[in-house]
Amino acid sequence: MGTTGSIQSLLKHASEQLEKISDSAYLDAEILLAHCLGKNRTYLHTWSEKELDANQLKEFRNLIEKRLTDYPIAYLLGTKPFWTMDLTVTPDVLIPRPETELLVEIALDKIRNIKNPQILDLGTGSGAIALALASERPDANVVATDYSEKALAVANYNALELKLNKQVCFIKSNWFDDIKASEDLFDLIVSNPPYIDPEDLHLKGTIRYEPIQALVADDHGMSDLERIIQKSHSFLKRNGWIVLEHGFDQAEKTSVLLSNNNFKKTKSVSDLNNNLRVTMGCK
Repeated sequence: MGTTGSIQSLLKHASEQLEKISDSAYLDAEILLAHCLGKNRTYLHTWSEKELDANQLKEFRNLIEKRLTDYPIAYLLGTKPFWTMDLTVTPDVLIPRPETELLVEIALDKIRNIKNPQILDLGTGSGAIALALASERPDANVVATDYSEKALAVANYNALELKLNKQVCFIKSNWFDDIKASEDLFDLIVSNPPYIDPEDLHLKGTIRYEPIQALVADDHGMSDLERIIQKSHSFLKRNGWIVLEHGFDQAEKTSVLLSNNNFKKTKSVSDLNNNLRVTMGCK
């Protein structure tokens, strides 16, 4: 990439480079350039002949070089849209995915007739699920856990930015270990736990930049799902729901685990790619 150049020429050159690693090379280039300029993508087309100054050009070049290693766009920008929110993300947390919005939709449906619902989000990461639920249900009380202190720092930051920090309480806990089962039980438990098989070849792709402990689980990706299901009964109110995200080929195993642990009304729902992605059960 040269030392000077118009927006138009820089986009053309950068997108040609990015075609090696991205199916959306031109879009990637647009997003990164707009970020460097502090503008939206429409600006790039309106002012296509405008030239970048030296600092902008240097920043853009650095971002393109990182992206050429398949480094995720969300980490380069430091943000990722999810639900109706823009969340801060760092390499300490998983990048929220559109598929997980299905879990939020289902969870909201399960508590639609409950006043002041009590919700537990296990393995909250950036806080995406917990904050989405809190934003839609101002009367809800949400407890969100993660074993990673760095992830909890990101989640707390997002809660403060979204002014949801009084509604969502973040706790350091390895699943249920530091959650006390008491008379104040939950109406809903949600989780998007690690569910990738350690031998899965996808781990060699762009996902390799994300925290491995938030991706991979033993027993072909089922060990954390099993642990959550086995213990969740003690933390749910009668007729309370557990809603879980899992891998595209894990719906049947997840349903069997739920049934074997005395959950009823088990059901799996497909995502937009027609993969069974979320499975639920009622206590």
